[in-house]
Amino acid sequence: MNVAILETERLLLRPFRSDDLEALFDILGDEETMRFYPRPYTREEVAEWIARNIALRERHGIGLWAIERKETMQLVGDCGVTHQEVDGITEPEIGWHVRRSLWRKGIATEAALTHRDRAFGELGLTRLISLIRPENVASRRVAEKLGMTVEKETDRAGLRHFVYSIDRPT
Repeated sequence: MNVAILETERLLLRPFRSDDLEALFDILGDEETMRFYPRPYTREEVAEWIARNIALRERHGIGLWAIERKETMQLVGDCGVTHQEVDGITEPEIGWHVRRSLWRKGIATEAALTHRDRAFGELGLTRLISLIRPENVASRRVAEKLGMTVEKETDRAGLRHFVYSIDRPT
C-alpha cells in the first residue's frame, strides 16, 4: 500500500507501523505524560492503540499518526483525527501526545495544524473537536492555536472535559 507522509519544517507525520510499539509505549506509558487520563497505558494497550489506528486509516483514511523529528528520525508522539462519541454524537476529534522531554517546543502545535489542514482539505471534514481536561493548560493552548474555542463541557470516564471545536473555514 502506498502510504502518504505529511511533512512540516521539523516533522514527518506518517501512519503507524507495528514496530513503533516501544517508542510509543515510552510516551503513552509515561505517568506524567498521561496524568490527564485515568492512568498510563500498558504495553499491550499501546499495541492495541497502534493496531486500532492502522485499521482506522485503512478503513476510513483517519487515525492518529506517528510524529517523527526529521533531525533524528525518532518517533516523538502521535497526532491525527479519530472518531469520539460526545453526549451521544460521534464527531471527528483531533488529538495529540508528545514525548515529555520535548514539551513546550511547538511540536504538538506543528503536527496538529498540519492534521487540521488535512482534515479540512483532503478528508473533507467540516468540523473538528478536541476533548481536553480543564487543567491541561498546554493542550488547551494547542487547541486555541488551531483556532478552536470551548463549546461546552462534558463528562468522560468520570472526568470533566472541555469540548473544543472548530468549523472548516468557508
